Amino acid sequence: MAHYISEPSHTFSEYLLIPGYTSENCIPDNVTLKTPLVKFKKGEEPAISLNIPLVSAIMQSVSNDTMAIALAREGGMSFIYGSQSIESEAAMVARVKNYKSGFVVSDANLRPDQTLADVLALREELGHSTMAVTEDGTSTGRLLGVVTSRDYRVSRMETTELVSSFMTPLEKLVTAPATTTLKEANDIIWEHKLNSLPIVDDNGHLLYFVFRKDYAQHKENPLELLDSKKSYMVGAGINTKDYETRVPALIDAGADVLCIDSSEGYTCWQAKTIKFIREKYGDSVKVGAGNVVDREGFLFLAEQGADFVKVGIGGGSICITRETKGIGRGQASALIEVAEARDEYYKRTGVYVPICSDGGIVHDYHMTLALAMGADFIMLGRYFARFDESPTQKLMVNGSYVKEYWGEGSNRARNWQRYDLGGKAKLNFEEGVDSYVTYAGSLHDNVAKSLYKVRSTMCNVGVTSIPELQRDAKLTLVSSVSIVEGGYHDVTLRATSGKN
Repeated sequence: MAHYISEPSHTFSEYLLIPGYTSENCIPDNVTLKTPLVKFKKGEEPAISLNIPLVSAIMQSVSNDTMAIALAREGGMSFIYGSQSIESEAAMVARVKNYKSGFVVSDANLRPDQTLADVLALREELGHSTMAVTEDGTSTGRLLGVVTSRDYRVSRMETTELVSSFMTPLEKLVTAPATTTLKEANDIIWEHKLNSLPIVDDNGHLLYFVFRKDYAQHKENPLELLDSKKSYMVGAGINTKDYETRVPALIDAGADVLCIDSSEGYTCWQAKTIKFIREKYGDSVKVGAGNVVDREGFLFLAEQGADFVKVGIGGGSICITRETKGIGRGQASALIEVAEARDEYYKRTGVYVPICSDGGIVHDYHMTLALAMGADFIMLGRYFARFDESPTQKLMVNGSYVKEYWGEGSNRARNWQRYDLGGKAKLNFEEGVDSYVTYAGSLHDNVAKSLYKVRSTMCNVGVTSIPELQRDAKLTLVSSVSIVEGGYHDVTLRATSGKN
């Protein structure tokens, strides 16, 4: 006879937090969201901590090097998707690690024989007003000049005019050599009243731009997630098939942490993957594992040596695993049980293995609930897919801007390694859908707003850190009618009203 869990499987929307005492000190500005990413022993500090409890999902439509840089700037981490060639993934990791904060590789580039029409098209596509003019039109070509919005006037020029006729030529530009530090670059910008400073090598090839606006941006992002060399930190997804070649390549590229990307982690294949890493690298290489939804799954992966464990099966907005296979668990129920197992393991062994809540986040307040239920950090796909920095196209559909978003188990991604159970090397059926999500703008603005809500709610609970939230939070299950009561009801909204 099968084993039955008598309690229904619950989701985040079925819970509310009960307010606690809020002291004068308990204000959003005093709340710290720093949280461990990898395991550590009692009395020690974790080797890697996040400054905000958010990581981006290991998905083609979410996590590339652009997303990784943007999220690390906010204090979180991206896990570069692994459903690509080893060389391609390693190159993305390397681009993040080689990115010099404040030194920007030009992505808006022109040849001198292009036209004003090309300038306008590039500006429409990328939104950038500063464009490098190089000999071959690449980001590292020999610099010939720069085009900014001050160099042309659409109303007084023909769109067929050549870039070479209206660009600011090299001889009129202030440039700096490759040895220039960021502080020196900013001093030059301020001294010469520049908006941007090209950095060129000894042969005149463009290396980077340093922008005046980025100085202010750096000051506005004190939580940047940096390694000991002041490079942005980045994670990378691996699978249980080609790990013997993928892992070394990603480590050589500079990945700070790895994560086994799988729909279900309570398997012999994950154990073999972790064993390989431990035998080859010891504890120097950090690797997360999962996903699991109960005590047994967590304890299995913790005992195999996982540095963190992901929790959640079937709760993603594009995931149809529960629909196609009838396997999974409500995210809240899964997280509560795994958190109890995590605390039990810590008391027994003195080793704290962080848990990551993966899936089930629909509203911003669900983030706070996930943390209160024991998650150390949260992995998000749909949330990040909506932003400018995600790798997908922005499209106009039915009068609204959207971005493409598809699951790793969809026919579009065909990431069969994620769902492999030792069978044939192919995707036998879909466990994800291909979809659109409403375009939401920049990552910075949205993350700041979401986390302000988290900090504000924590103050309502009476806490100023995630460990305090996990220790002191009081949660209550809600009925279907109280869910209705919690939204606006029995009123007619005015057309001018807006919801925050």
